[in-house]
Amino acid sequence: MRIMLKFSFPTTDESNRWVRDGSIAQKMQSILEGIQPEAAYFGTMNGTRGGYLFIDMDDASEIPAKVEPFFQDLGATVELVPVMNAEDLRAGLQTLAAGGSSS
Repeated sequence: MRIMLKFSFPTTDESNRWVRDGSIAQKMQSILEGIQPEAAYFGTMNGTRGGYLFIDMDDASEIPAKVEPFFQDLGATVELVPVMNAEDLRAGLQTLAAGGSSS
């Protein structure tokens, strides 16, 4: 299942220090290496630092390993949203058109 992981972490003295001393790059690199996202985009979210990662998971049991680094390393807020790419949408619509079940 493809998931969009949205994250943001507050602008605090600590996170400002990470930016100034460059340690934010190492933190993000470590998180990204562990998660292996299909795509990653970064910017501001509601006025704080954040981003969107698109990850593919075979099982919901992978969620803690994917999310905990954001909580523990960044003090981030995280939201997980199921998403589809164009191929997934096309397959789903074909199944729907064929009278397939939505469950």
